[in-house]
Amino acid sequence: MRLAGKTILITAAGQGMGRAAAIACAKEGAKVIAADINKTTLAELANEFPEIQTHVLDVRDCKAVDALADELPPLDGLFNCAGVVHNGTILDVTEDDWAFGFDLNVSSMVRMTRAFLPKMLERAKTTGTCSILNMSSMASSIKGFTNRTIYGATKAAVLGLTKAVAADFVGQGVRCNALCPGTVDTPSLRGRIDSAADPVQAEKDFIARQPIGRLATVDDMSPLIVYLLSDESSYVTGQGFLVDGGVTI
Repeated sequence: MRLAGKTILITAAGQGMGRAAAIACAKEGAKVIAADINKTTLAELANEFPEIQTHVLDVRDCKAVDALADELPPLDGLFNCAGVVHNGTILDVTEDDWAFGFDLNVSSMVRMTRAFLPKMLERAKTTGTCSILNMSSMASSIKGFTNRTIYGATKAAVLGLTKAVAADFVGQGVRCNALCPGTVDTPSLRGRIDSAADPVQAEKDFIARQPIGRLATVDDMSPLIVYLLSDESSYVTGQGFLVDGGVTI
């Protein structure tokens, strides 16, 4: 049990990669706290995996985040998974979309980390290491993609935030890394495919940009998530980890 004795909080845990991460961490012995704004998907997760503790949380709500941090015990791991994908070039960007994208994709991580870090620093004095994992993307400062202006800018910011946190607390036992997935077959992706003018072609186009020849699954991401939240990665911090099927070769 690679995460036995650890308490790990995961945001956006109601579906997609967040849900898969919650299940994978629970199976490795962690006490998992799954947070999401969606009550329905959280209830479904709790019904299937009653050992997972659930909390309805809007990561854009500073007061709610701070209240949850006060309520919960010190964390050994925090996975900031919540995010949104906007489509369009810079000519399509509205002020509201830009503000919302940065609020959910970046500022929510600032709120969560700021709220939970003090207890994690205390926890690390006993355990030697705690881990923060942020969701970034291959679509960031790593590589540019068409029609991903807001998304790419926010995910590049996540990499900068990750390195800053890692640099500030590397000597105090708290590590911070980022996961940078390729195109993952999630409900979010399916929504974007279904909304395309030609969904069949849209799916083919998404698959075609992966040299490995298929979309990623959430299970392709889970092993690295577990690794980065476990003590196995105790010497790893400030890094962005690509799992992209060869897109950035």
